[in-house]
Amino acid sequence: MQIDPFEIAIADEDIDDLQRRIRATRWAPATPAPAWQQGADGAWLRELATYWAGHFDWRAAERRLNQLPQYLADVRGQTVHFAHRRAATVGPGFEAYPLVITHGWPGSFFEFHALLDQLCDPAAFGGDPADAFHVVTPSLPGFAFSPAPAQGGTSAFQVADLWVALMRGLGYERFGAQGGDLGAGVSIALAARHPHAVDGIHLNFLPSSYEPAISAEQQPLSPAEHDYLREKNDWVALEGGYAHQHATKPLTLAASLNDSPVGLAAWIGEKFRAWSDCGGELESVFSKDDLLTNISLYWFTQCIGPAMQMYWENRLQPMRFSGAQRIDTPVGFALFPKEINHPPRSWLERTFNVVQWSDMPGGGHFAALEKPALLAAEIRKFFRPLRRKAR
Repeated sequence: MQIDPFEIAIADEDIDDLQRRIRATRWAPATPAPAWQQGADGAWLRELATYWAGHFDWRAAERRLNQLPQYLADVRGQTVHFAHRRAATVGPGFEAYPLVITHGWPGSFFEFHALLDQLCDPAAFGGDPADAFHVVTPSLPGFAFSPAPAQGGTSAFQVADLWVALMRGLGYERFGAQGGDLGAGVSIALAARHPHAVDGIHLNFLPSSYEPAISAEQQPLSPAEHDYLREKNDWVALEGGYAHQHATKPLTLAASLNDSPVGLAAWIGEKFRAWSDCGGELESVFSKDDLLTNISLYWFTQCIGPAMQMYWENRLQPMRFSGAQRIDTPVGFALFPKEINHPPRSWLERTFNVVQWSDMPGGGHFAALEKPALLAAEIRKFFRPLRRKAR
């Protein structure tokens, strides 16, 4: 497998074009309504756009991103961009454990920057250096600097195949996996398709398409499971329009969002507010610079359309398990209170070997950005016995 070092270097003319487009925005008229009731708030969006065009320093963000060791790999004909950060402490008595972490939408590999500090150098945060990881954070195909697949059919299951090949190319025959959002689906697919390579998976989200294997030998649905399914359906009816559009007509939406930076910021920014534990105040959790670094990655790489394509592919290959199918790979789950769904443990245990379950005290969908220390502690705890067993 060919692996080449990579550094982000956006052309000056692309930065100038972005700023010009923002300043030339044709703002949409709207009937007066309470802020955020019908989507992205106009006043907030104008403020963000003004900052993006006049104050946001992409070059500073680029230097920050390039502090991560990044690479491009040819994995079975698919170019995969990834960051590979090794443990800070190595040597006798300190065997770092390999871990692949997968992002989702509307995130990117950037959302793990604080989490990587915690995982790769736990001693710097008062932790045990024996808990250190070598962490690989790939960009999903079609996201950021991983180009879109040459043809259709790349769902979470095919991404899992790519990740196994990537990790083996890096010298990791066995490893752990972690993810939320789309990355949770990839992590589940890794456990389902590659149990001999994956020691365990840690999740902070359950894909909405997941349906467990329910057999005659199992208990009927509990009241908590009925409540969960009803709440999930209610959420989809009110908040799930974005996913239905992504999964059914992604190209129509991409034509707009790839041409309008303010439209892209509205589409992504609204989700960061709605899905995080910010109490309605985005900047209580995410700085403008962090939010715009992530949005700018989507803009400069023109990946919004290919990113939405993953929803199309996952709709065709959902996370559904039939018969008495079970996944024996150990699973850990961290349930953050402002996550967009809240499955009961029993719902996962119908298919998965859940060995660790934690109800977290704060945080939402973007746990790695919102609560990196809490998430890192959960990941360390989950993989601690598995790394011992793998030695």
